[in-house]
Amino acid sequence: MCFLRLLALSGIVCAAAWAQQTRNIIFVMTDGLRVQEMFTGADAALLNKENGAVKDVSALKAAYWRETAEARREALLPFVWGTMAKQGQVYGNRAKGSEAVVTNRRNFSYPGYSETLCGFADDRIDSNDKKPNPNVTVLEWLHRKPKYQGRVAAFGAWDVFPYIFHAERAGFPVNAGHDVFPMKPMTPALELINRLKRETTWAWDSETYDSFTFHTAMEYLKTARPRILFVSLGETDEWSHAGKYREYLDSAHRVDAYLKELWDTVQSMPEYRGTTTLIFTPDHGRGEAPVQWKSHGEKVPDSKYIWMAFMGPDTRALGERSNVGAVEQNQIAATLAALLGEDYPAAMPKAGKAIADVLPVR
Repeated sequence: MCFLRLLALSGIVCAAAWAQQTRNIIFVMTDGLRVQEMFTGADAALLNKENGAVKDVSALKAAYWRETAEARREALLPFVWGTMAKQGQVYGNRAKGSEAVVTNRRNFSYPGYSETLCGFADDRIDSNDKKPNPNVTVLEWLHRKPKYQGRVAAFGAWDVFPYIFHAERAGFPVNAGHDVFPMKPMTPALELINRLKRETTWAWDSETYDSFTFHTAMEYLKTARPRILFVSLGETDEWSHAGKYREYLDSAHRVDAYLKELWDTVQSMPEYRGTTTLIFTPDHGRGEAPVQWKSHGEKVPDSKYIWMAFMGPDTRALGERSNVGAVEQNQIAATLAALLGEDYPAAMPKAGKAIADVLPVR
């Protein structure tokens, strides 16, 4: 009898040890950041005036060039490689036997965001036009549940996000592009951000600068305390299309700094500390230097390759994954839901299955 009691007690202890801890998700995407920079840092073929339109080559090399791929990528993305990769998991380095791919075959933004957020590719989504997404995203699906209602929000640099999320139907805040954000209660910082949005001359009609998107999202995080916060940044895509390698690298480096600021902020807040998972990924990849790095899409096959990074209390610290099975963009939605203890594929059978290694060991 004592032995049986001991076994029972031991089972309780084991169950407690592996109890799900994630209650909050911070999901950050950066548009079109290549696997090349993610895993090997600055590309030597683009650190010049001819291919990368670099004005001050020496300064750019001083900032980001190092002798090894590992040192270069850490110079570019110090939080990703110094914290996320050590405390979580990173997928997509094909040189180490880890492949991450999109399945929509389009290899551009709207299809990529929709696949990521809905969990499956949809052939009807074949352009970046502002058409309401006919599919329900995982964020909308979660928001329909009482425990997440009023606790979900999305912020994007690209003005197509209200259509990707079908914001009118979804029912949670979606702030995107150059639109001001009328948050209640309003904060002095957000009042200033909104004023600057009204007064700024923009480089792109459909995209705001990442700093505006990020700091708007940060004000919402600190004020409204959402359980699920989505943030998408876009300068990595815009500067690469423009062929400006310095600006592309600087924007990637700034995104990394934003990740650190987000993580440090949530770890300083009691309702987030130790209960928050951070997810980081792009919507698509890009082509090779010296020319196709500016592009992506069906005519650039390599732009199907992406990367994914996960860190949180339920994700084992397995680091940069090697010699593992391929993962797909369509698995991210189910993985996000599963980290919250929710079974998304049961409700959405078309969705990819959650990535098992990212989840708690049962």
